[in-house]
Amino acid sequence: MLEQLLEYDTELFVFLNSLGSENWDWLWLLITNKLTFIPFYAILLFLIYRKYGWQKMLVIVVVIAAMITFTDQLTNVVKRTVLRFRPCACDEIKDTIRFVADYCSTNRSFFSGHASNSMAAAVFGGLMLRPYFKNLIFFLLLWSAIVAYSRIYVGVHFPVDIICGMAFGALSGFGFFKLYGALENRYFKA
Repeated sequence: MLEQLLEYDTELFVFLNSLGSENWDWLWLLITNKLTFIPFYAILLFLIYRKYGWQKMLVIVVVIAAMITFTDQLTNVVKRTVLRFRPCACDEIKDTIRFVADYCSTNRSFFSGHASNSMAAAVFGGLMLRPYFKNLIFFLLLWSAIVAYSRIYVGVHFPVDIICGMAFGALSGFGFFKLYGALENRYFKA
C-alpha cells in the first residue's frame, strides 16, 4: 500500500515538474528563495503593529519566533527520521526531471520545510489579522500554496512532501494562534 502511494506520488511529481518552462524558471527560483518575501513579512508585521500596538506586537513576535523554530525544527526531526530522498537525488528519476534549483541538497525530502513554514505563517498571520482584514487569510493561503508548489517546480520535493508540510504548518499556525490568545487573555485583559 505504501509502495503504491509512493509510486503515485513519484508519477505525479514527474508530471507536475515536467509542466515547467525555461521561460518561467527565474520566477519560480525567486518564489522558492527564502529571502524574497522579507518585505512581505515586514508588511504583515507592520499591519499587526498598527492593529495591536507595540506591547502586543512584541509578544506576537516572540510567538512567531517560537512557531517558526518549532515548525522548522520538527520538520528537520521528521526528515532525519523518514530519510526519503529528494527527487533530484532519486536515482530512478533524477535524469528525467527538470532540476531548476541551484543545488540538490543532501538533506532529506519528507516533509517540506518551505511548505510547513509558509503555511504556519499564513495561518497565524491570517488569523491574527482576520478581525481587521477579513479576506487576507485567503490571499495568505494562496501565497503559501504557491511557495509550496515552487518546491515541486524546482525539483526538490514530491507532492506528498508538500501536502504533509502544508498540513503540519497549518496545524502549527493554528496552535500558536491559540497560544497567543491564551497569553493575551492572561496578560492583556484587565
